Amino acid sequence: MERYGIGVQPLNPTNEQRYALLKNALRKSDRLGDFNNIIKLLSPPSDILNYAHPGEFKQIKVGIIGGGLAGMSAAFELRKLGFDITVFDALEDRVGGRVYTYYFDEDKKFYGELGPLRIPVAHETTWHYINLFGLATQPFIQNNPNAFVYVQETRARKDPKSIEEKIYPKYNLRQIEKNTIWPKLYEYAVHFFMNKLHPETRAEILKILPAYDPSYNTLLNISIRQNFEMLGLSHDAIDMIASVDAFTGALIDLSYNEVLQEDYPENFSYLYRVAGGNVNLPIAFYKSLTSKVPKEYRIPQNELGKVNWKGGSQVLGIYKAENEKKVVLRYKGNNIKGESAEEFDYVICAIPFTTLSTVDILPFFSNRKMQAIREINYVDGHRTLLLCKKRFWEEDTDYGGIVGGVTNTDLSITNILYPSDHAMIGANPNEPGVLTGSYNLNKYATHIGSIRGDAHFKQVKRQVEQVHGLPRNYLDSIVTQSKFLHWNNEEWFRGAVAFFTPEQKRIFSHNILKPEYDNRVFFAGEHTSATHGWMQGALFSGKLAANRLAYNAKIKKR
Repeated sequence: MERYGIGVQPLNPTNEQRYALLKNALRKSDRLGDFNNIIKLLSPPSDILNYAHPGEFKQIKVGIIGGGLAGMSAAFELRKLGFDITVFDALEDRVGGRVYTYYFDEDKKFYGELGPLRIPVAHETTWHYINLFGLATQPFIQNNPNAFVYVQETRARKDPKSIEEKIYPKYNLRQIEKNTIWPKLYEYAVHFFMNKLHPETRAEILKILPAYDPSYNTLLNISIRQNFEMLGLSHDAIDMIASVDAFTGALIDLSYNEVLQEDYPENFSYLYRVAGGNVNLPIAFYKSLTSKVPKEYRIPQNELGKVNWKGGSQVLGIYKAENEKKVVLRYKGNNIKGESAEEFDYVICAIPFTTLSTVDILPFFSNRKMQAIREINYVDGHRTLLLCKKRFWEEDTDYGGIVGGVTNTDLSITNILYPSDHAMIGANPNEPGVLTGSYNLNKYATHIGSIRGDAHFKQVKRQVEQVHGLPRNYLDSIVTQSKFLHWNNEEWFRGAVAFFTPEQKRIFSHNILKPEYDNRVFFAGEHTSATHGWMQGALFSGKLAANRLAYNAKIKKR
C-alpha cells in the first residue's frame, strides 16, 4: 500500500485509527501538541437534547432555506425536539447541494466528484454523521510521487529529487532557494508564520471570535503572496511555488488565513471518501428526513418533528411579519403556479451569500450582515470528468504507473486527479475508469470554464495528452463519455466555495453568525464556519444553528 501513498490507512477507520493517523501527521510537522485542540474544535457541537426535551416544540414551525448539508444537518437535529420543518431546496433533480457525484452508468460503478472530493481524518463532525448513518469509507490518495508536476513544458515526477533536478533550473532562484530541497522550501514558505504562533493562539485558526490575538490577527490581514514576500522569497521562487502547487497559484492573492485553516488540522495528510460516491452522505440525510420512521434516532417516533421537503422551490423573499413574532418566506416552486408565502416561527438560512444577495429582504438585516452578504468572497470552481475505456495512466510506461494522486500543471487544465479505487487492489490499466482531466479554482476555473461545447473537451484532452506524453488525438478513441461543471454558472450557487480575501475573517465571521429579526433568523453554511470549502464546515454550521435556534426558542417559551 505504501507504493500508492496510502501508508497505513485502513478501510472504514475507527475513531482510534483516525486519531493515530492525525497524530502521525502532526508528529511529522512537529506539532503533536496541537492534537487535542484540533479534535475539540472540529468535533460536532453538543447534542441539541442538552437544550430541550424530545418533542418539546411540537407545532413550532421552522423554515430552512437550502437543502445542502448545512440545511440537512440543521433539520436532522431540530427534528429531535419536535419542530415542524419545511426545507426549501431549489434543486429538483438531485439532492446534496454542492456535494455532487456524477455517475456515468446506471449501476453507478463509474463516477467522479464534481463537488467535495475528500474527507480529512480530523473532520470530526463529518465523521460523526458518517458513523451515524453507517456509511463505508475508503482511502483517497492525495499525494503520489508517481504523479507529475508539468510546468514550463517540463515534466517531473512529484518526488523532491525530480522536482529539484528538472523544475528548479527553470527559475532564477537565489542560491539559498536552490539549495533548499522542495519539501523544506514549501514548508518554510507556507507554514513559517503559523509555526511561530503559540499553540493556544494557533487554535484560533479554527475559531470564530469577536477579536483575535494580535500575533494571529496580523496574519488575517495578508494575502498568500504577501506572506511569501514577507519571508523574503524571490519573485521566481514565488512563481515556482505557485506553479508546482497549482492551487496556491490559483488563490495567491486571497487570504493567507485560508491556507492556515487547511494546514493547521493537517487536512491533506490522510484523506478518505465515501464508498460509491460522496453524495451517499446527503442521500442518507434525505432518506432519514423524508422517512416517517427514521431509524437513526433513539427517540420515540411520536416525539419527532415532521419534515416537509420542498424540492424545486426557490425562496424569493424573507420578511419580518407585522407582529414581529413570525418570519414570512415568499417562494415559488415548479409544482405550483405563481408565488406562495408561508409564515414560520423561525428560519435557518443555509444558502450561499452569492444566492442570498438576490433574495428580497425586508426589513434589511443588520448593516454588517448586509455588507457581508454583498462582499464575502467566493471562488469559482470547475471540473471536467473523462470516462476512459482503459486507464492509460496506470500503464507501466515512462508516463504512467499512476494509481491515485494529483498532477499539477501550469496549463489551463491546472490539475489532473487520478481515481483512488485501485489503490487497494493494484493497477489494472485495462479496466475503464474516470479521470478528472481538469480541476481548477478561482480565475483558472473561470478561464477554462468559459470554453463551451466540444471545444472545451478538446482543450482538456489535448492538454492531458501533453502532460502524459501521449500522441495528439490519442484520447479521442479512449474517452467514451465526458461531463464538466462550472460552478459560477450554476444558478443556485454562483461560485464553488467561500474563500475570504485578507481581513474578511476579522471583519465579518463573527457577525455572520449573529441571528436576525429578534433571534428568529439563523445562518448556516460552510461560509459561516472556520473550515471553508469542506463538508465539515457545512455540517458543523447546520448543527450549531439548530442548537442556537433551540436555545432561543426555549427562552421565548418561558
